[in-house]
Amino acid sequence: MTPQGTTVGDVLALMERWYPARWADDWDRVGLVCGDPAAEVSRVVLAVDPVAAVVAETVEVEAQLLITHHPLYLKGTSSVAATTPKGRVVHTLVSHGCALFAAHTNADAPADGVSEALALTLGLEDVRPLDPDAAEPLDKLVVYVPADHAERIRQVLAEWGAGRIGDYDSASFSSDGEGRFRPLSGARPAIGTIGELETVPEVRIEVVLPRFRRRDVVEAMLAAHPYEEPAYDVVGLASLDEPARGSGRIGVLRDPMSLREFAALVDQRLRPTAHGVRVAGEPDQPVRTVALCGGAGDFLLDRARAAGADVYLTSDLRHHPASELREHAVDGDPSTALVDVAHWAAEWTWLPVLQRKLVDELGDTVEVLVSTAVTDPWTFRA
Repeated sequence: MTPQGTTVGDVLALMERWYPARWADDWDRVGLVCGDPAAEVSRVVLAVDPVAAVVAETVEVEAQLLITHHPLYLKGTSSVAATTPKGRVVHTLVSHGCALFAAHTNADAPADGVSEALALTLGLEDVRPLDPDAAEPLDKLVVYVPADHAERIRQVLAEWGAGRIGDYDSASFSSDGEGRFRPLSGARPAIGTIGELETVPEVRIEVVLPRFRRRDVVEAMLAAHPYEEPAYDVVGLASLDEPARGSGRIGVLRDPMSLREFAALVDQRLRPTAHGVRVAGEPDQPVRTVALCGGAGDFLLDRARAAGADVYLTSDLRHHPASELREHAVDGDPSTALVDVAHWAAEWTWLPVLQRKLVDELGDTVEVLVSTAVTDPWTFRA
């Protein structure tokens, strides 16, 4: 945070730490839509959709930042004039000094993401990804530095994202030793003389880094290193942990129940909508193992069945995929039941989770509000 107070950029740095933009699908459009990262912020509103009702609420409470799950623009545009609904969103927010930020598919799959929030809302236990991502690969960089330059190299490595372990940064290990070398003709040594063997007190520095930052970290280290030919190693690390990130979630109910009872539980725990809770399956079939995906999740239907889920809960299920899954039911085996809920209601469960995370980090410096607007597009059932 800046000396004058918390800025939009400070809040967005937290979002990038928890839900990095690189995790978003290629087609997605996440990040800062409008607003100045340097602007101060004292109130933030969280919502699923960047629509007129949410914007009106945000302006009314005089918030300086609106964070939504769904992006404003998924396709390109050449205008944000207030002559279209999306243009009016931008125009209204900018004219009232409010920034807009979206975290979409990058917030679906990680720990404390949308699908996990939905699973915990329903009281599932032993929750894990339904379709796990490969653990993000890590490297270890080892570099040998003259002792009087070691601190500078550590600073550069930290600035470029090396040495980040969980909730710690600037983590490194150092050990002292001696470096020996003889500069040859054509060399331009920072230390030593051409043709003479040199012994230098050196420090071995070791840091871990995300593999996707490998090139940037190594280039930054080389630019800051005093030697003409620095000695260093980059080693790929193996992961022993199961990934916490992945599409959907699967878990178990503490107490098994019938499908009818599970549907009633879903109806009770989620925000009410005109869509309601649609169910495909035998009302009395037992439910213990539950698979789910926040948002539109019919791409995981086969995965849920293969995982042995008694029921799969998601939104926006289409006729043919749902029908094909139900056709696996045979006498004595009811197959995986389906529960279809409103897209907005399923993803809304993430907002209190995000609110808690922001409050834990920002304390009383920023007020974090969850929008009360119901933005599910369906308004009634005939």
